[in-house]
Amino acid sequence: MAVPVDAIIKQSPPSSSLRFAFGNVLAFFILLLIGVLAFSIRLFSVIKYESVIHEFDPYFNYRVTQFLTKNGIYDFWNWFDDRTWYPLGRVIGGTVYPGLTLTAGTIWKVLQSLNIPLSVETVCVFTAPVFSAFAAWATYLLTKEVKGTGAGLTAAILLAMVPSYISRSVAGSYDNEAVAIFALIFTFYLYIKTLNTGSLFYATLNSISYFYMVCSWGGYTFIINLIPMHVLLCIVTGRYSSRLYIAYAPLVVLGTLLAALVPVVGFNAVMTSEHFASFLVFIVIHVVALAHYIKGILSPKMFKVAATLVVSVGLVVCCAVIAVLVAVVASSPTKGWSGRSLSLLDPTYASKYIPIIASVSEHQPPTWPSYFMDINVLAFLVPAGIIACFTPLSDASSFVILYLVMSVYFSGVMVRLMLVLAPAACIMSGIALSEAFDVCTRSIKYYISSLSDSLLTDAGDIVSPQNDVIKPEKKEDLLKERPSRKNKKKEKENIEKPSVKPQITKMPLVLPVEASIFALFLIVLLGAFYVVHSVWAAAEAYSAPSIVLTSHSHDGLHVFDDFREAYAWLSHNTEVDDKVASWWDYGYQTTAMANRTVIVDNNTWNNTHIATVGTAMSSPEKDAWQIFNSLDVKYVLVVFGGLVGYPSDDINKFLWMVRIGGGVFPHIKEPDYLRDGQYRIDSQATPTMLNSLMYKLSYFRFVETDGGKGYDRVRRTEIGKKYFKLTHFEEVFTTHHWMVRIYKLKPQKNRIRGKTKKLKSKTSSATPRSGTTLKKNPWH
Repeated sequence: MAVPVDAIIKQSPPSSSLRFAFGNVLAFFILLLIGVLAFSIRLFSVIKYESVIHEFDPYFNYRVTQFLTKNGIYDFWNWFDDRTWYPLGRVIGGTVYPGLTLTAGTIWKVLQSLNIPLSVETVCVFTAPVFSAFAAWATYLLTKEVKGTGAGLTAAILLAMVPSYISRSVAGSYDNEAVAIFALIFTFYLYIKTLNTGSLFYATLNSISYFYMVCSWGGYTFIINLIPMHVLLCIVTGRYSSRLYIAYAPLVVLGTLLAALVPVVGFNAVMTSEHFASFLVFIVIHVVALAHYIKGILSPKMFKVAATLVVSVGLVVCCAVIAVLVAVVASSPTKGWSGRSLSLLDPTYASKYIPIIASVSEHQPPTWPSYFMDINVLAFLVPAGIIACFTPLSDASSFVILYLVMSVYFSGVMVRLMLVLAPAACIMSGIALSEAFDVCTRSIKYYISSLSDSLLTDAGDIVSPQNDVIKPEKKEDLLKERPSRKNKKKEKENIEKPSVKPQITKMPLVLPVEASIFALFLIVLLGAFYVVHSVWAAAEAYSAPSIVLTSHSHDGLHVFDDFREAYAWLSHNTEVDDKVASWWDYGYQTTAMANRTVIVDNNTWNNTHIATVGTAMSSPEKDAWQIFNSLDVKYVLVVFGGLVGYPSDDINKFLWMVRIGGGVFPHIKEPDYLRDGQYRIDSQATPTMLNSLMYKLSYFRFVETDGGKGYDRVRRTEIGKKYFKLTHFEEVFTTHHWMVRIYKLKPQKNRIRGKTKKLKSKTSSATPRSGTTLKKNPWH
């Protein structure tokens, strides 16, 4: 049972300057070790496999970085890429967040100037591990501002190993989040630092850090909404101060101006609904600041009159601003919000109206086991951290609590945003562990000191008569110094009143020594379990690059390098100007690795273009040929995992192609591909499904692999249509494990020449057979 320490506890003497300096040096070396840990734990992908770019989006970033280092910054801003989204193309400089590319390009340039000959690919591979160390240090600074050095060091080491952050920052994960998480945490740190100090210098740095976040990731809208919410919370709870004004006003003005300089953002910084909350709170804080200023220079009566006037004018201005915003928002079909933002506010919005967003796996809601997988024991420590932040509650701790609450909500809507929850969980867990460690060590110290005091008391019984002689002398001296009872009462009140406050406000908690030792053992056990899980996640779960797959069996380790095999074939066996059609997932890799023009890619900015490809894949072979031929497509690439058991193939993604295509072309209907509401590819599959181009390109000659059975290892069933021929496509390449299959469009047949043949063709076309209907090309 916990007991508070009373006045018997002796106050520890103030730390000497030498001890303080030693503590700072020790903290510095611990931070260095944390940075080394954060970097090294993300190198499993390079050690176990090779130095290669992971996933899909990083290949586009790598290609853009190559262009930047080769051609310079000005050509990068004006680059029109004709290799993507044929025949539309894409303006790269105005449609990308340039923070990651500029960061890696600058690092490469600095290394070249120092005569360190690293390739652009190597710099891109190791950018994420380097910035993970920076993110851990930024977490230390942020948590230190909230709860001190001990909590900061604990939070930093937790963030260095948290699996959720490792999943997006392993070596080779060259995506925007690699630098954006550091920018996010560092922006929050500078905001808290400004809030604690009221320094305009830190406020300016905060705006610059926010500008870097805008350059790096579209998630900057989380910052520009979270900080206004905290400012409004402080105002409502009566915690307004000049420091709050300095922390917020420069961020809105300077940060918005800098954000508008980023081409991909531009006037969206002031025209979209994601930014309106910051402007409304900006007006509110100025009204509050004006009220505080007037209150300081006027009498109470005059202040009431002035306050009424200010409130009236403020309400009129707010109503006018809100009316303008409502008019602007009402003119937009999405009410000024982007599709991804609306899907966060309404989790069902994407599945109803924008299937292209809902089709992305990382946009799906997470399951409960994914929380334990990504943040592990931190999920159980977060509530304790929240309680610790309330004792006492400050502006900084209230901001961290608000950050945690909002990140928990958004992570529950979209699994990708578990990445935003990870720093908040690490900060709260670091605070909880630090406070628990302080209580346990304090309890043990108190137990040791009480033992030493008891020993001294036992040894002092020998000289106790001398003490009895001295005490009366002290009492007589005190009586001489107090001449009257009134003065005695006054002095007694003056002495007792100040002594009561420290006893009420400063009552450190002490646990029994057995409970303290057991609690320390549990803390060490939780830390060990967290380390083991994090290392396993870094080595096994998140280190494998998606472009090179592995599997373990009784025969040993098997490596599947089919993707690079297919892209190498395209690069060496097709013309430079040939167009390749595939589902949008593989567009970035095809352009970067095969250097061929694609129809759609992972940017997904044109829903109609993607729907056209989805319609072609969902259509019969002849209709699909007409659609692809109208787009000058020469090769079609499909990913098939039925032979080796690769689940992320195009057959499993096929229903999303149907839904996206049907959203633009109404003749594509999802029920036509389902049997009694079930998606099947066996003998019970619908004729529409069995005759679709995707089915034929995936299962063509599949029965030859297992003696005529045609057993699909992913769907765990035999296919329905085993023997068929292709009339408008021909197979030109299939990888070793049948994971990637490439088909070529057959040329259009020559027209029939000769009068008799023309007459026959005219009569046959003029008198169609009974029961047949002329099909229209869905593209025209």
